[in-house]
Parts: sequence; C-alpha cells; structure tokens
Amino acid sequence: MRYNHVYLPKEGWVILGDHVTLESGSGCVHTAGGHGVDDFNVCQKYPQVPITVPVDDGGYLTDLAGKYAGQRVWAANKTILADLTASGAVMGQLHIKHQYPHCWRCHHPIIFRATEQWFCSIAKFREDVYKAIDTVTWMPDWGHDRMKGMVRDRNDWCISRQRTWGVPIPAFYCKKCGTYHITDATIKAVSDLFRKEGSDAWYKYDANEIMPKTEVCECGASDWEKDPDIMDVWFDSGSTWSAVCRERPELNWPADLYMEGADQFRGWFQSSLLTSVATQGVAPYKGVLCHGWVVDEQGKQMHKSAGNGVEPSEIIRDYGADIVRLWVASSDYTVDVRAGKNIFKQLSEAYRKMRNTARFMLGNIGDFNPATDMVAEDQLFEIDRWALKSCNSLTANVRAAYDNYDFSRAYHAIYNFCVIDMSNFYMDVIKDRLYCADEHARRCAQTALYRILVDFTKLVAPILCFTAQEIWSYIPKLEGMQEYVCWERMPEAKSDEDAAFDAKWAKIIAVRDDVKKVLEQARADKTIGSSLEAAVTLYCSDEMYDFLNAIPMDELADLMIVSHVDLVKGEGGVRGLTEGLGMSVAHAAGNKCLRCWKFDTAVGEDGLCPRCAKVLG
Repeated sequence: MRYNHVYLPKEGWVILGDHVTLESGSGCVHTAGGHGVDDFNVCQKYPQVPITVPVDDGGYLTDLAGKYAGQRVWAANKTILADLTASGAVMGQLHIKHQYPHCWRCHHPIIFRATEQWFCSIAKFREDVYKAIDTVTWMPDWGHDRMKGMVRDRNDWCISRQRTWGVPIPAFYCKKCGTYHITDATIKAVSDLFRKEGSDAWYKYDANEIMPKTEVCECGASDWEKDPDIMDVWFDSGSTWSAVCRERPELNWPADLYMEGADQFRGWFQSSLLTSVATQGVAPYKGVLCHGWVVDEQGKQMHKSAGNGVEPSEIIRDYGADIVRLWVASSDYTVDVRAGKNIFKQLSEAYRKMRNTARFMLGNIGDFNPATDMVAEDQLFEIDRWALKSCNSLTANVRAAYDNYDFSRAYHAIYNFCVIDMSNFYMDVIKDRLYCADEHARRCAQTALYRILVDFTKLVAPILCFTAQEIWSYIPKLEGMQEYVCWERMPEAKSDEDAAFDAKWAKIIAVRDDVKKVLEQARADKTIGSSLEAAVTLYCSDEMYDFLNAIPMDELADLMIVSHVDLVKGEGGVRGLTEGLGMSVAHAAGNKCLRCWKFDTAVGEDGLCPRCAKVLG
C-alpha cells in the first residue's frame, strides 16, 4: 500500500511491523527507520523504504528535510505543527509529560540517529565461542548459561563510538573517493607510533604523516584523512588479556580469574571472550567470578544523595580493617551484599569469638617449647586426637572453599570450629587438665593446642591477615617456620578416615549434650551452683552401659565437667535425645578441693583432693 503525505508532495509505503500492538498504540504509526531501533529493524525487511537521517551531527535538519533544512530539531517542531494546522490535518493538540531518554551528562533529551559505524560480526566464530565457554569455570555456575545466552542473542558488535576522547580507530579515508583504507602496513604504522608515543600521537600528526608513503588508494590517490571515531571502551578493556597479560612475563595467560559485577556478562567478560576467541581460538581466562553490589541494611542501593552510604574508614576506625575483610568473607557475594553499622557490630562479636579462641590457646602454651615438649600423637589422650581430627576436617573444608572462592563457606567453617568444636567442647573439657593435672597430661593438651593453633592461624590468614600475623608473632617457632604467616604454606588435610572413631565421639558428644541440659535444670532448681558441684547418675541400656563403661570414670566426669559420674543398668532419671540413656543430678558428696574445685570425699586437711596433692607433692 502507498499513501500520500499530508501536505508535502511525496508518497510513502505502508509496512507491517510486529513491534506495534493494538494494546499499546493506535495500531498504525509513523515509522522513521533512521531514528529508532525497532523502526530500523522493520525497515530492513523492505528495501523500497530508505533509511533516511535528516539530522546532522550538530542537531540541525539537513537538505533531506526540504523546507525545514537548517532548523534545530526541537525548534522545528513549532514550524511543522504550524504547517500541519494550516493544512487542516490537526484535530487537536495537547502538551503531555512522559519518560524519554536523556543524556546522563548534560541531562538534555536525546535524538537517536542511524549513523555509519564499525561492526564486528561474531557469526563466523560463534560456535568457537560456545566451546570456549565450556572450558571456563564459572562462579556461580549459572554464569555459564548466562554467557552462552548473551552470545547466542548477539549478532553484531558495534565497536566504534563518537567521543572526543578515547583510543582512536586506526582507519584512514581517501580524500578523493572517500573509500576507507586499512592494510597490514597501515595497522603496523599506527601500532609502532602508539608504542613509541602513545595513542595521543593520533591527534598530534596529520594523516599523511602517519600513513606509509607506499600506500595508494584503489582510485590512485594517496591523500588521506583519519577516522574521527574512537574504539568502544569495551574493546579496550576486552583486549587487556593481550596488552597486559601477554606483554608482562610475570603474568599468566590465560588469566587464572576474571572478577567483576554481574553486569559484565554484557561488558568486560564478554568483550574479553570475543576478542580472545576471534584471535587466539581460546578463552582469555580459566575462571570467571561475578558478584553482586553493596547495598544498605534495608537492601537499598547506596547513594550520596540518600545519605545511606557506609564509609570503610569509619568501620576501620571503630573495629579495625580485619572486620571489613571478615564482612566480605562472611557474605554471599553472588547476590547483593548488605552493609551497615548494625551488621558490622554483630560481625565484631564473631570476630571476638575467633580472636578469643586463639587467645585461649596462646595463653595455655606460654610455657610450651614445641622442640622439647611435644608429645607423640599415639601417646595423646583420645580427646586430644579428636580435636586434631576436627582441625584436620576444618583444613579440608577451608582449603576446598578457598579453591572455589567460596569465602562464606570458609568463614562459617572457621566460626563453627571456634564456637562448637573448641569453645563449647574441647577447650571447656581440657581446662581442668591444663590447670590441675600432672605434667604428661598437661603436655598432651598443650601439644594438641599448639598444633591446632598453628594450622588455625594459617587458615584464617587470607581473611584476617592482621590478626593472624599478631597471633603468629606469639607462637613459639619450630626450626623452618617463617617470621610472617603469609610466607607459610597452607596446611594440607591428611587422609584420616576412621568411621568407628568418629561414631564413638559423636555418641559421646550427644550424651554430653543431654547431660548439659539436665545440669542446667538442676542449676535452675538450685540443686547445684556450678557443674563441678554435681554428681551425675546415668541410667543405661545394656548397650549404652558397655559403651560408657569402657571410658574411665574420671575421664567421663571430665567430659561432663562434673565431680562424679555413676553408671547404673536399667531405666531411670530424665530421658534425653540419646537412645538408651536416662539421667539424674544430685549435689556431689564430700568437700570442695581448693585447687581443682571438684568435690571429693577424700579431700584432706590441706584442702586438696588426692590428685592435686599428688601433683603438688
């Protein structure tokens, strides 16, 4: 179908565009192929409809606009409206406000124009890009499919921009015929010039000074002008794998890791991938890690105008730099990360727990010389071997987390080790042995604490670098140990699978947890004060009796942190979560030892139990 213009002597075509719907418009709209993406795309299907751009670089209408040539775009609206009104084509007019694209720099409305650009088509090497994507480790995993989808939906990459700054496109045009001229010789001439003087040399010299004298246009002329466009900045940053990694001998290529925000799948991640695959056939990186953004405590984006920003300097002033590092490590960075004073305050409590765990260990190895006092592992108490096994599990988990950049997993493993394995269990149980037992028993506990502290400090060093070095400076050194913990190799997890040992100690800990609940109730009932005032009776099934009776009663009492434990076959007492076990608590008989605070019927006139009297004797 053809139509006549309202008042100008020209005809136009009626075309079909699927982007126009009856729900969002009149169903019949004006189409300007040179001024809109949808319009441009639909006009490509109709060769008889030319792509017309009647607006020049300065925003003035050109001769293609006929009688309106020379007018500014926005000013011409009044003239055109007047002509439409005079022709009787205007049924009414109304001024409305609606959203419209504006320049982010000057905030004025934007005119879209179809202009000549440089494009890179990826159609010929798209399959190679897919293969390269499969060779990369994506963190999180969904990055693989996201990048594949981005490449699948992209046909052309516009690599030119119109800016007054940037890296120029090294293209020349013949002044006589206007044809562009790019050869290996011209590219090398520009490359050599840039390597010698930098890219600003492009603007310093005339085109004929840069071009090799041997270059001649197809039309026979050799008078040149430079392309005024610059390279897309994503092409710049997307070429750093070549300009940086391959140019410096201390760096690796492909790079081990590219790390940026999730928006870089359409930016740096993708431009780097395309340039590398196009020229080298492989991805420029072995791994890609993408992260979210930092938001405030309510999940809102931080802005100066909103006043909801968090200054790192304030956090460092109040809590120290390691708290900022701990916050990063504790967060799931694959999504937006919240930051705020309340969050840092809570995190400081977690930091204090880690620091105090190390402080306890340091305080109890003050007189320990690892070169002379270390006890062989097969001579350690069983609970000491359990603690070393727990530390070995921590090493395996943290190393695996670090290898996969899963820092929050490493943080939680370290924190749980400090709170659950060490503070709530092992260190609580061995206090009596550290303070009151004989030399061998004490050295066994110190050996375990020393070995755990050394590995623990190395494991936290990548996150709490300042704290780790502070701890390291107080650890007694064996020959070969470095002055700085960051110079040490990370501990290696040993293969120490022992299902029977693990099951045994899991059962002991479960029994202990049940006993602790009964002790809490006895304390609430005023039956006892501290747990050392308690005597616990355990009512056991045959299987449970045999299990617990294999443990020396004094060790079992130490595990429960009570003065006395009795085992009785049969049912009785309060039942807990452990099958085949009942419990009752009474105040321990005898007197309180002045040294270990346990109650014993054999406390002498000197106020000491037999064990403490023997140690002091």
